[in-house]
Amino acid sequence: MSSTGKINVQTENIFPIIKKFLYSDNEIFLRELVSNAVDATKKLKALASLGEATGDLGDFKIEVELDKSAKTLTIKDKGIGMTKEEVEKYIAQIAFSGAEEFVNKYKDKVDKNVVIGHFGLGFYSAFMVAKKVEIYSLSYKPGSKAVRWECDGSPEYQIEEIDEQNQRGTNIVLHIADDCEEYLESFKIEGLLTKYCKFLPVEIKFGTKKDRIKPELKEGEKPEDVKDIEVEVDNIINNPCPAWTKKPSELSDEDYKSFYHELYPMQFEEPLFHIHLNVDFPFNLTGILYFPKLSNKLELPKDRIQLYSNQVFVTDNVENIVPDFLTLLRGVLDSPDIPLNVSRSYLQADGNVKKISSHITKKVADKLEELFKKERADFEKKWDDIKIFVQYGMISDEKFYERAAKFALLKTTDNKFYTFDEFENLVKPIQTDKDNKLIYLYANNVQEQHVYIDAAKSRGYEVLLMETMLDPHYINHMESKLKDMSFVRVDADTIDKIIKKDETTISKITEDQQKQLQPIIEGAVSKDQFSVVFENLSEKDSPMLITRPEFMRRMKDMNQMGGGSMSFYGNMPDMYNLVVNSNHPLMTKILDETDNEKQNLYAKQAADLALLSQGLLKGESLTNFIKRSVELI
Repeated sequence: MSSTGKINVQTENIFPIIKKFLYSDNEIFLRELVSNAVDATKKLKALASLGEATGDLGDFKIEVELDKSAKTLTIKDKGIGMTKEEVEKYIAQIAFSGAEEFVNKYKDKVDKNVVIGHFGLGFYSAFMVAKKVEIYSLSYKPGSKAVRWECDGSPEYQIEEIDEQNQRGTNIVLHIADDCEEYLESFKIEGLLTKYCKFLPVEIKFGTKKDRIKPELKEGEKPEDVKDIEVEVDNIINNPCPAWTKKPSELSDEDYKSFYHELYPMQFEEPLFHIHLNVDFPFNLTGILYFPKLSNKLELPKDRIQLYSNQVFVTDNVENIVPDFLTLLRGVLDSPDIPLNVSRSYLQADGNVKKISSHITKKVADKLEELFKKERADFEKKWDDIKIFVQYGMISDEKFYERAAKFALLKTTDNKFYTFDEFENLVKPIQTDKDNKLIYLYANNVQEQHVYIDAAKSRGYEVLLMETMLDPHYINHMESKLKDMSFVRVDADTIDKIIKKDETTISKITEDQQKQLQPIIEGAVSKDQFSVVFENLSEKDSPMLITRPEFMRRMKDMNQMGGGSMSFYGNMPDMYNLVVNSNHPLMTKILDETDNEKQNLYAKQAADLALLSQGLLKGESLTNFIKRSVELI
C-alpha cells in the first residue's frame, strides 16, 4: 500500500539550503552515500558477530552503477537494510540518526568506530545533484517486506511496500539534475570514487575491466607455451585494508614503500623513512607519515597529507590543521574523532584536532631523535634531505624546537656534522672575539666564497655551510635563542675583523700614504656601489677583497623568501666594501710608481680581480679586464 508524507523539518525550504550550504563542494555527495552503504554493511557484520543476524550473509560488495541513457546513478549495498518504519524514521525525520541509535544500543558490545556517519543528514546531500531520489530497501530482519521511497526535492515524499526487491540491503537511485550532468560521465564518477573512497573498508565495484590471466594448464602443456587470456573482471576501485589499519609488526619496509606509491603513484623516489602512528587514548588516531626527499627550495607540497575519518577521505588540505612544518610530509592520518562534515575553520577550532596536532609533532620529534641516537651515520647522510623540515619546525613550533635542539645538525664546508653543543665545544677555544662572543662563521656557496673560507681555515677556524633559502630565517631564529653568539658569513668582512683578537697587526704604510692611495683605488670602482676601506691584513692575504655587511645582505636574503617588513631592504641597491690590504706588496708598488697611468692600471687590475672572485665583474667590464690581462702578460 502506497502512502505519502511530509519530511519532518523546521523549514519548508530545506533542500535549497542543503544544496547551497550543507557542504562546500557538491561532489561530496558520493562520499556520503557510499559511506552510508559501508556503514550499513559494517552494522550487519557487527550484528552477525553477535549472533543477531543469522544465515548465509553472502557477498558484502557495494556496487556503484551508472546509466547515462536513464540519467541515473545508483549506489547498492547488501547491508542491514530498512523496513518501511525505519525508512520513515531515519529518512523522513532528519533529527533521528540510525547511526547514533545503533551506537547507543550496542555501545557496550561493539566498537563504536564501526559506524562511519549519520545516515539521515548525509543522505540528503544527494539532492545537491539529483532532481529526484528513490530508495529501495529490504531489511535483514526475517519476514521483512521491501520498501520503496521517492522524493523530488520537495518536503513531500511517497513510500510503499513492494515485492520486486528480494536482495537484502539498500539501493539509492539518483535521477541526476540537468545542471549536474557531469556526474553521468564514467570518468568523473570513477575519479570521485578513487578520491573519496579509495580506502573504505568494504569492496566497492564500479563496472568491469579487462584483465589478463593464465589459463589452467592442460595435460602435457608447459607454462611457456600457454598465452594469457583476456577476461572481464569486477572493477574494484578501493583497497579495504590499507597499510595504516594494520599493526607495524605485520608490515615490512617493502610494504611501507609499496603503500607510499599507492598513495602517490606519480612519485618515483623512495621516501627517506616513515612513522607509523597508532593511538587510542586520549583520542583515536592511526596513520603513516613519510619523509620525502625535499629540495633545497622551500616549496609548497604537491602531494599532501591525506586526512581520513574511519577510512573515509575528508581532505588533503591540512594547512592550519596540523602545524605548518608537518605539511612538508606525506602520508595518511585517520581519526574517527575528526568530524566528516567539516570546514577548515571548524577543524582548526576543534579540540580533538589540536590534541592530535600536538601529538603528531611529538611523535615526529621522537622518531627523528631515535634515528639520531641509534643510527647517527645514516641520519647525517639524510640530513641534507630533512634539514629544511627540521629548521622549519624549529622556527615555527616552540615545542618542536625544544626537542629538535638535541638533534639539529650543523654541517661544515668539510662535510662534517655537529650538534650545536658539539660545535660550541669544538670552536669555543679559538672562534671567539675579544669580548668572548662565539662566532659561527658560515658560507652559502663554497665555490664563490672559497677565498674567504680558505682565509678562515688558514687561521684554524671552522666554517659552516648554510645554503638553503630558509637558512637566513633559521640563523636569525637561533641568534634569538642562543645568547653570546653570532652567525657571520665569511665574506661579511675580513676574517680578522669578524673575529677580533686583542693582538693588532701594524700597517706597513702610513696614514698619509693611505690618503694618497685612496683616490687611486676609488677611481677603480663605482662610488655608488663600493666603499673603499683600508685594513692591516697579512701579506699572504689578497691585495683587495670584496665584503658585504652581514646585516644588509641577510635582510636582502630574507626578503627573497617574502619577508613582508623586509621589503624595504629588498628594494635597496647592493652595497659592498672594497677592502684594501695595506700590508700587501702591491700597495707599496703602486705608491712607488711614478707613472700615473700605471698606478691606475695596477689599482684597476687588483680591484677587478676582487670583483671577479665574487662574480661581480660582468659585461663590458669583464671584456676590458680580459684584454688588459692579455696585454699585461
